[in-house]
Amino acid sequence: MTENKTRKFYIETYGCQMNFSDSEIVASILTAEGFQPSNSLVDTDIVLLNTCSIREHAEDRVRKRLHYFRSLKKKNPGLTIGLLGCMAERTKTALMEEEQLLDLIAGPDSYRHLPGLLEQVHSGKKAIDTILSADETYADINPVRLDSNGVSAFISIMRGCENFCSYCVVPYARGQERSRDAESVIREAKSLFIQGFREVTLLGQNVNSYHWSNGNSEVSFPKLLELVAQVNPLLRLRFATSHPKDLSLEVIRVIAAYPNICKAIHLPVQSGSNKILDKMNRKYTREEYLEKIRSVRSLIPGCAISTDIITGFCDETEEDHRQTLDLMKAAAFDYAFTFKYSERPKTIAAEKFTDNVTAEVKERRLREIITLQQELSSASNHRDLGETFEVLIEGESKRSDKQYFGRNSQNKALVFPKTNQKPGEYLNVKVKRVTSATLIGEAV
Repeated sequence: MTENKTRKFYIETYGCQMNFSDSEIVASILTAEGFQPSNSLVDTDIVLLNTCSIREHAEDRVRKRLHYFRSLKKKNPGLTIGLLGCMAERTKTALMEEEQLLDLIAGPDSYRHLPGLLEQVHSGKKAIDTILSADETYADINPVRLDSNGVSAFISIMRGCENFCSYCVVPYARGQERSRDAESVIREAKSLFIQGFREVTLLGQNVNSYHWSNGNSEVSFPKLLELVAQVNPLLRLRFATSHPKDLSLEVIRVIAAYPNICKAIHLPVQSGSNKILDKMNRKYTREEYLEKIRSVRSLIPGCAISTDIITGFCDETEEDHRQTLDLMKAAAFDYAFTFKYSERPKTIAAEKFTDNVTAEVKERRLREIITLQQELSSASNHRDLGETFEVLIEGESKRSDKQYFGRNSQNKALVFPKTNQKPGEYLNVKVKRVTSATLIGEAV
C-alpha cells in the first residue's frame, strides 16, 4: 500500500440530502482504495468540501470556510484541500484560480476518479475533473454511512434533472436525468434492513420522474415505492423530492396502501402566483397545485405536506406575494423551507430576466411568509394534542439524556421519556404538549 493510500480524509457536506448521500458514496470509494476516514479536521491529511450551488448563501458559506482552511494549510502545507459537488461543477477552473489553496476540484459525476485525482495531487499537480455523465448512477457503490444513527439512511435512486426551472442551476450542475436500476435499490434496502436500519429515504432531484427498464420489465416510481415497501413491513419508507407536475394519483394511492410508506410528502410550490410560476417555468398552475393537495388530503387522511417557497423572484409584485400567502393558507402546510431569490449564474433567469425586487422588499416578504408558516405549523402541531402516534426511536434527545427523540409517519419530531425500548424500535407515544417545532409526549 502506497503512502498516499494510508492518508486520512475528512468530508464536510453542504446543502441538500442528495449531497449527504453523495458524501457517503465518496467515503465508500476512498475507503475501498485504502484511504482512512477521519472525524476531525485536526487529524486528517485531506479535506473535501461537498458543495451546493442552489442558493447563493450556500456558496458564500463554502467560500468563508475556505478562508478558514487557509490558516490550516499555513500550519500544514501538506494538507490537501478539495472541492466536490455542484459548486465544483459550476465554477470549475475559475474557482481554482480564485482560491489558490484548492488542490482538487471534482464534479458530482467524477467521484470514481477521486483516488487517481488524489494521487495526482500527491505528486505535486493540481487536479480537476468536472465532466458530467449521461449514465453514472453509482448503483454498484455501497455507501459508507457517515455520522449515522444506525436507524435512518438515504438511498439515491436517480441523478440529474431536466425540468429547467428558470431560477435553478441543478440541470447544469448535475446533468441529465438517469435512473438507477431498481434491482440495486431493492438490494440496498434489504441490506440496510439486515444491518438494523429501520427507515430509508429514496432520493432524487425529482423522484416522480424515476423510470428504469431492463428490456424485459419497466419500473416506474410508484412501482419502485411498492417494491421497497415490500422489503419488510418494519422498514419505513420516505422519499424526496416530488415535482408537483409529476405527482400522480398512482403515487398517492400507493402511499395510502402501505402503512410503512410514511404519510408525509414534500411538494415544493415556490410561488402562489400563476404569473410567477410561469416565469419560473414550473409547468403547473396554482389551481393544479391545490388540486394535488386536495387529492392527497382526500386519499391519505392525516398526511403531512411540506413545501419550498421562493420570495422576491423577478417581477414579483405585492399581488403575487399576496397570492403566495393565500395559497399557503389554502394548502395549510405543516412546514416549509423558505428562501429569498438569489440569481444563479448561467440559469435562464440570469440570462433573460432582471433581478428587480429590492433586497429590502425580499426581506420583508420573507418575514411575512415565515410568520404565516409559523402560525400554520403551530396550528398543525396543536391538532396533534392528545393524539397517539407510532414513533421510530432515533436516539437520545439533544437536550436530555433521560429522553428519547423520534419521528412519526408525518415526519414530526417527538420527544418523550426513555423506556426499555432501544433506538431502531417502534413504540406508541401520546402527545401531551407541543412547541412550534416539536411534539412532547409519553409512551403508552
